[in-house]
Amino acid sequence: MRTEFQRDRDRILHSKAFRRLKHKTQVFIAPVGDHFVTRLTHTLEVAQIGRTITRALNLNEDLAEAAALGHDLGHPPFGHAGEQALADELRSLRGSAEAGPPPEGFRHAEQSLRVVDTLERLNLTWEVRDAIVNSSKAREDILAEGYGTAATLEGRIVKVADAVAYINHDIGDAMRAGIIAEEELPPEVTQTLGDRHSQRIDTLVKDVVEYSWSATGLGEGPARIGMSEGVLAAANILREFMFQRVYLWEGRREEADRAKEAVRFLFRYYLARPEEIASDFVIASDPPWRRVADYVAGMTDRFALDAAARLGLRA
Repeated sequence: MRTEFQRDRDRILHSKAFRRLKHKTQVFIAPVGDHFVTRLTHTLEVAQIGRTITRALNLNEDLAEAAALGHDLGHPPFGHAGEQALADELRSLRGSAEAGPPPEGFRHAEQSLRVVDTLERLNLTWEVRDAIVNSSKAREDILAEGYGTAATLEGRIVKVADAVAYINHDIGDAMRAGIIAEEELPPEVTQTLGDRHSQRIDTLVKDVVEYSWSATGLGEGPARIGMSEGVLAAANILREFMFQRVYLWEGRREEADRAKEAVRFLFRYYLARPEEIASDFVIASDPPWRRVADYVAGMTDRFALDAAARLGLRA
């Protein structure tokens, strides 16, 4: 009754890691308001945008949906602040033991692949797995290859859909938090992409479809997923604006530092006492650093904060 990619989608939807996304931060750490974006709502938006683009390009909508739903399963608590802290802790262990952590420490895309392959053993197709592990992006360009390029066009669409989703919904969260105002958006952005959330999404999605359809050439020449020069420039300006005014904003440093401190504390605590890890989300035969990384990465924001406080981290 189902295609292989529909089966992949359903297995991801029923996974434990997918359920936990509802309590993992997108940008703001353990926000109090009901309308802030979480990893779960972000993931659903990426899936919706990815489906729209793939359908318009006559590509495999089920493959894009499955990859989008799985692309953030391995993201640790506290967004990129938590990811950075976990990466730093793992890098510090290099050379201290055989089969130690990888040089890069921790990357959420690779952890997402580990979740579906090893921790939950979902037995997904290689196309979905390839799209998941190649979903990360570099900062300098919204279309930059970053940490790898997916082998399928659908996988490349998911990477673009991820960026289209977060640079737009993060604007709403930042305004909700009082960090920026709508009129502060760069004029190049509002003039090219639009001055409302729906307009910006509409412009970006249509541009990706029109550019990619032309670049693909209906089988003539190399297939390519991208944006037109003007829209890409505006999208990169918006992304850099968000980095400067929201993601790296000085006012969020205290919040980010608190998140990093909690991750560092938990990692070091359990590394010294791996026998205290009570979870079916780790593999007992793995080395301690691997079990601790899997355990901490699987935590939600609130669980991590509560655990750190219970184990002795001072506020």
